Amino acid sequence: MDASVELVRQLRSTVVHIRTEVPAEHPSARILGEERFGSGTVIDPAGLILTVNYVVMGGESIQVSFTQGRRAKAEIVAQDFEVGLALLKVKRQGLQAAEAGSSEEIDCGAPVFVLASTQPQERRVSGGLVTYLGEFEAYWEYLLERGIVSSAFNPGFGGGALFTLAGRMIGVVSLNLNEVARNSLAIPIEHYCANQEEFLRYGQVVSRPKRAWLGVFAYALEDGVVVAGLVPQGPAERSGLREGDFIVSVDKEEVSSRKGLYLALWRHGPGEKIQLEVMRDRELKRMEILGADRARFYK
Repeated sequence: MDASVELVRQLRSTVVHIRTEVPAEHPSARILGEERFGSGTVIDPAGLILTVNYVVMGGESIQVSFTQGRRAKAEIVAQDFEVGLALLKVKRQGLQAAEAGSSEEIDCGAPVFVLASTQPQERRVSGGLVTYLGEFEAYWEYLLERGIVSSAFNPGFGGGALFTLAGRMIGVVSLNLNEVARNSLAIPIEHYCANQEEFLRYGQVVSRPKRAWLGVFAYALEDGVVVAGLVPQGPAERSGLREGDFIVSVDKEEVSSRKGLYLALWRHGPGEKIQLEVMRDRELKRMEILGADRARFYK
């Protein structure tokens, strides 16, 4: 790793350990668990901490631990269910905060490093190169216009920081991409910086059009998209969609890719009816699903 030991030492205290307790009845508990651990990064000396949303979603109790051994209760200030970020606040002043940069500062091949927590007082680091900058789609109805993939794998829990060698934070590490060697995905920090005022004022990004959400886990095949799983009690499951259904069309328009499926769904807002055609047991079935608001469902 090209990052100096001194730089890592200086930035170590900006990364915190997060422990979240989630009620068993919360919709996310069945998939993500009732106890979650994560990393977060102090981005404001007044106690603001940026992390990934899945770590704190549904949290009844959130505890943050600092490297010096101090602990504090945290509350959720804002959540972005589309991009996957969450903002926490602790009642602390004078914290060391990371300096925010931008993914626009880097190109493929740029050296970077990740800092993440593994225990309340333990932080680990890994270094590598940016291997991809661009569109990233995932199976949980997720499409990021610009993701940062690097060979700096996540050395701890999700939500840690991706830094340049100048010590500027350019992303929030979301997950490891084990199917792409030891790579990790980071959400560019500008998704927070550009919407900071809305995060703090409204607790969400209100200027972005709301998207209809079905609650499906979609896997891409060569000739289309198959339903690989369903969110329990989500709109798709309640409407009769089943695991294994092959999605043929949305609103009578053929769907040939996962991105195409998402863009077709997102032409609708929550509460709107969406027409789906699926192949099931070699039969074409038509169904109508009422799109939901993912943020409202999980809150």
